[in-house]
Amino acid sequence: MAEAHQAVAFQFTVTPDGVDFRLSREALKHIYLSGINSWKKRLIRIKNGILRGVYPGSPTSWLVVVMATVGSSYCNVDISMGLVSRIQKCIPHGCSPYQTPQTKALLGMAIFSTGVWATGIFFFRQTLKLLLSYHGWMFEMHGQTSRVTRIWAMCVRLLSSRRPMLYSFQTSLPTLPVPSVSATIQRYLESVKPLLGDEEYYRMETLAKEFQNKTAPRLQKYLVLKSWWATNYVSDWWEEYVYLRGRGPLTVNSNYYVTDLVLLRPTEVQAARLGNVVHAMILYRRKLDREEIKPVMALGIVPMCSYQMERMFNTTRIPGKETDLLQHLGDSRHVAVYHKGRFFKVWLYEGSQLLKPRDLEMQFQRILDDPSPPQPGEEKLAALTAGGRVEWAEARQAFFSHGKNKAALDAIERAAFFVALDEESHCYDPEDEASFSLYGKALLHGNCCNRWFDKSFTVISFKNGQMGLNAEHAWADAPIIGHLWEFVLATDTLYLGYTETGHCLGKANPTLTPPQRLQWNVPEQCRVAIERSYQVAKALADDVELYCFQFLPFGKGLIKKCRTSPDAFVQIALQLAHFRDRGKFCLTYEASMTRMFREGRTETVRSCTCESSAFVRAMVEGNHMKADLQDLFQKASKKHQNMYRLAMTGAGIDRHLFCLYLVSKYLGVTSPFLAEVLEEPWRLSTSQTAQFQIRMFDPEQYPSHLAAGGGFGPVADDGYGVSYMIAGENTIFFHVSSKFSSSETNAQRFGNHIRQALMDIADLFQVPEAAH
Repeated sequence: MAEAHQAVAFQFTVTPDGVDFRLSREALKHIYLSGINSWKKRLIRIKNGILRGVYPGSPTSWLVVVMATVGSSYCNVDISMGLVSRIQKCIPHGCSPYQTPQTKALLGMAIFSTGVWATGIFFFRQTLKLLLSYHGWMFEMHGQTSRVTRIWAMCVRLLSSRRPMLYSFQTSLPTLPVPSVSATIQRYLESVKPLLGDEEYYRMETLAKEFQNKTAPRLQKYLVLKSWWATNYVSDWWEEYVYLRGRGPLTVNSNYYVTDLVLLRPTEVQAARLGNVVHAMILYRRKLDREEIKPVMALGIVPMCSYQMERMFNTTRIPGKETDLLQHLGDSRHVAVYHKGRFFKVWLYEGSQLLKPRDLEMQFQRILDDPSPPQPGEEKLAALTAGGRVEWAEARQAFFSHGKNKAALDAIERAAFFVALDEESHCYDPEDEASFSLYGKALLHGNCCNRWFDKSFTVISFKNGQMGLNAEHAWADAPIIGHLWEFVLATDTLYLGYTETGHCLGKANPTLTPPQRLQWNVPEQCRVAIERSYQVAKALADDVELYCFQFLPFGKGLIKKCRTSPDAFVQIALQLAHFRDRGKFCLTYEASMTRMFREGRTETVRSCTCESSAFVRAMVEGNHMKADLQDLFQKASKKHQNMYRLAMTGAGIDRHLFCLYLVSKYLGVTSPFLAEVLEEPWRLSTSQTAQFQIRMFDPEQYPSHLAAGGGFGPVADDGYGVSYMIAGENTIFFHVSSKFSSSETNAQRFGNHIRQALMDIADLFQVPEAAH
């Protein structure tokens, strides 16, 4: 595409008579509209700040209190018990508005009413915070709700009955508690018992007890002090040390992917699908800015923390030599687009108006039709974000800190998000199972230079209209991006729609300024750095074996007939599959959320337990009665569910030990126990994908509106990464990853073991559909 002339507010030329300004009315109009739009946003934020700040109160409730105070005064009833009279005496004399006794009385009553109203809000908030600290409901059996829990639920509903905004509950959420050292040590030793022999377990127990009695009390004091001072004693350290200080490539190691609808293809027109999706994303961002999105609620009454959503858009991870930085901007009016080795800047607004899907389709089609070649060094430039972080930081400082390179890089880093227009076609074809895995690999790493891995997320558009996301992990966890994606997919297919020929609805505006081609000047030294990063990333990508499959015999509906939770069922099946695959148990990571606490992120559930290992051994031995196997399974399931609940309620193991380890490093204290714990490899890393966080449609009415979750790379070189989504009543999607370089792992082999394990456990409970 030829370089587009950008609109400017004015042009000028220097003449003998002075400077001649030529104003552009159209450009000034757009600037004026943009200013109006910015002020509207500021006013909305101010209004939302006030409404959020007084929740569960409201301006109306303040007016009611004032009217009640004034009314009682006219009835000669002093509900203030003399406080209004004292307030009146404190009002300065001589000021013209206060000269009459009636005015002073009204002002005194207004001040008193405001104080009562503010005190009431504070009391209600503290009461709600106290109520939300109760987690007994999580440990009660389904259908056996206690009287205490029923009363608690009524009180929570009463205090949160007024329609909340997205961040209304933030200050009412309890802080994450610091577990006692003795409880954490006890749970830790219990978790490693099935993994260690008697001698190894005795050695670890000795180390743990020595740590508990000698080193831990001092470290714990500092951690408790931090929990009093900070909003969350884990999250800031977790973000910095687990994510931002990691010096390895983000590709495969950190970033994860999210799939599109797999049983439905809304359109095969690439630019049209992308137009609808980008439009839906900006609609979501608008709702996010205005706090019009409802908070996610457990059981419909317990609010989850929403702070991670703040950095969803306009966010980029900036590389550093020692640690990275998350750069979040208040607003962005464009997206950065990559196609055939070229970068473009596409505006999302015309003046103050968001572009319609048809206009966005036209803009993306212009990029697809552009025949211009990449500039020297431009094609693989994004590989810098896929390689080592130190190398990228050095290259950024040396070659992208000034001139046109800095301007082009700013356009990418300041974009709302990144868009990749791929030339390949990918999708899930149920008749061709391998297509699912190829689709997943394309989303996970692409060709290593057509994704900007530093952006909060990259929207990936394939030639056949199929979509997907690649998300950076530091700013938020997968359920947050899943919330956005559910909204986008539902808005795209059910609300925006397409014409019969597959194009976006409406009529395009051909006078829109074409996409702007970003300009680079990439010297030879920089090209060498780009190629090095590309080779590092390509080696990582080529080493990943990804096996994705849809498990069709049964889903959540039939699992419930086994009288267990679907997650526990799958986790125990994974233990059985892993033992059959490797002949031994391993340290297993399952991610659970701690978002019932303010600024909570995740906690680890150690899924390999004594109970699950006992069940697995009995299954493998093959000489146990079915009733005995059922009993062992139920014990393993109850244990897993209890551990999951403990993790969600702040009584996990690993985040506490992680923070104690960091405190020990700050204090210069050496702990052999903590060093050994933090070095233990997670050879089976698992995660369940959340779904139906937004009820925009009835899944029974639209059964084909089904996404397949997403996946990630293996955490250990000789381990597996398993992501799964229990997609409704009748199917489960799995994404299994491993490395070709390991002779001990094979993703497809493990996937087949998972299939068989699910079937074998279902057979124990004589689930008839499992026989198919």
